[in-house]
Amino acid sequence: MKLFNTCILCAFLTTSTTLAATADDKKTKAPKPCTIRSPSSGAFFDLSAISIQLPPKKKEEDKKKESTLESWHAKGYDYGSNFTLNFCAPVVESLEDVEGVDKGLWRNVSAFYTQGKRTYSIGQQNSELVFRGSKLVLNYTNGSPCATSSKKRSAQLSHNVEDLTTRAFPSDDDDDDDDDHDKHSKKPNHKEKVRRKSTIISLLCQKEVLGPKAPKATVAFIGASEDQCTYFFEARSQAACAGIETTPQQLGPGGVFGVIMMIAIMVYLVGGCFYQRTVMHQRGWYQLPNHSMWAGIWNFLTDAFIILTSSCARFLPSRRGYSRVSLNGNGNIRGRHSEDENRLIDQLDEEWDD
Repeated sequence: MKLFNTCILCAFLTTSTTLAATADDKKTKAPKPCTIRSPSSGAFFDLSAISIQLPPKKKEEDKKKESTLESWHAKGYDYGSNFTLNFCAPVVESLEDVEGVDKGLWRNVSAFYTQGKRTYSIGQQNSELVFRGSKLVLNYTNGSPCATSSKKRSAQLSHNVEDLTTRAFPSDDDDDDDDDHDKHSKKPNHKEKVRRKSTIISLLCQKEVLGPKAPKATVAFIGASEDQCTYFFEARSQAACAGIETTPQQLGPGGVFGVIMMIAIMVYLVGGCFYQRTVMHQRGWYQLPNHSMWAGIWNFLTDAFIILTSSCARFLPSRRGYSRVSLNGNGNIRGRHSEDENRLIDQLDEEWDD
């Protein structure tokens, strides 16, 4: 009974642990970077194919490859500057003296442009894709500070001109108004929050293959906001097309074979114990399937172990070796042994004569 309960308990534990492990994997499975699933259609998108990554270790071969690596480029045309960007990763080019960005964040810039000797960041690294309706979008934020708007300056200048024309002939009422204006102007002005440049990339599917040497993606500059704080791009690539999610295999061929063998052994033991107990009415160790075969194997292994240990014991070194010990004390032990031997021989001779 105890053996049968043990078999049932082992089977229950193995099935429960496997089910719990699969459930935990489903719950804790986090989306990979630069991937997303459409909330409306359920289609899967993976842009890691067009994300240019630097090699992890910089060996001599890796340094050569790194020198040939380039990020994606987009012509600015009438904007006056060309743009360099990467998808879901920082640009591979080494940047220095980025305007308005801390030195520790220079390596995280994912899009930038240069004007003269100045480098402007238009977004830090971001690997989270979003859907705006049916449009797949990638956003970069926290770039260089935005320039002050020229419209605000012109508005202030026109306002000052109007004040001068209307107040050419001051009066007593005007003096009172001036006093009130001075009082209000003396109020402290809170420091405005610094606005920073950002980038919006619209990703479009391009199924046509232009050629074997054609780039995996083409990036086009659409435009920038009036205050030069937001930049819009359009990228076309096969990576932006819906695909099938491929999950990496958790176990290798050996692991899969081991799991199959474990399940087969558990089925053999539990099913055999159940059959021997219910049909053959066996108890104890006889509930095991093919008990006689396993008992014979066990006896063979024990006999082989005993033979090997006994044969190896001959080669073990001994300090004194084999020697007969003779003790002389109150009685002569050696003499007693010889007398007993003679008495036994005489007794056997008498019995043989009879």
